[in-house]
Amino acid sequence: MSTPILEVRNLRVEFPTRRGTLLALDDISFDIGPGEILGVVGESGAGKSLTGAAIIGLLEPPGRIAGGQVLLEGQRIDNLPYEQMRAIRGRRIGAIFQDPLTSLNPLYTIGRQLTETILTHLPVSAEEARQRAIKLLQDTGIPAAEQRIDQYPHQFSGGMRQRVVIALALAAEPKLIVADEPTTALDVSIQAQIISLLKRLCKEHGASVMLVTHDMGVIAETCDRVAVLYAGRVAEIGPVGDVIHRPSHPYTQGLMGSIPSMDDDRERLLQIDGAMPRLNAIPRGCAFNPRCPQVFDKCRQDRPELFDAGATKAACWLVAEKRVAA
Repeated sequence: MSTPILEVRNLRVEFPTRRGTLLALDDISFDIGPGEILGVVGESGAGKSLTGAAIIGLLEPPGRIAGGQVLLEGQRIDNLPYEQMRAIRGRRIGAIFQDPLTSLNPLYTIGRQLTETILTHLPVSAEEARQRAIKLLQDTGIPAAEQRIDQYPHQFSGGMRQRVVIALALAAEPKLIVADEPTTALDVSIQAQIISLLKRLCKEHGASVMLVTHDMGVIAETCDRVAVLYAGRVAEIGPVGDVIHRPSHPYTQGLMGSIPSMDDDRERLLQIDGAMPRLNAIPRGCAFNPRCPQVFDKCRQDRPELFDAGATKAACWLVAEKRVAA
């Protein structure tokens, strides 16, 4: 087995408040292998974006990593000083955010932003950096890249700006891309283009991807494996085909059942009753137990770990009982 590009081990993120400490991420663990795309999915408030922010060192204060480790190619990075982490964030980890305008400076041309990133992290001349920037814009499908490189972000459409952000993320040839809802603000037709582009470019550049999204269609189309988060914990993780077509955790089953299918003649979709618990009111035992249609006493008392469920792993006492019965 090759060394994972990213290893997240028992990650805990806390937010101290006047009324006590809120635990936002609780004991999250996963790996991303070389060239692999891992999808991270869940409802709003599940901890998807927070996981990405913790990995790339951009937690908003007073949020803090309170436990666990984040390793990039075997090197621990969660405890590095700010300046060291900043250098890693540009060179070895690229980031793509939901709104490209948050990643692009409106006062500078696209070319200046790309070449500055390249010159900061790669040993090249200014002219080489400019040519590399033009090549990146061409690779991301921006027409007339030689002319458009000297334009400003406001002169690009939303889809084109997101292509520029992808070029910016790949500028220093990082090993890992953290993409936080990169298609949410785009039209459906543009979404498909961006996802296809991201897959192709990461494959060509040999980059691994952590793709944060709430869109299971994007996950199915893009990812090799998927981690389903619920209330700051991993509910289920495994190969994308198994999680989508043979989910083991009741929460994952509910997510899959709520998605319309072309070959399904059901008149009503399934729904998950209730709502995600607030951080100050996460129930004892399995966090999903108040909403689970298959809940039993043990679910309300003890928190389940991730158990083997065939090709996937699921944090569910039902899975544990099936293993014992088998």
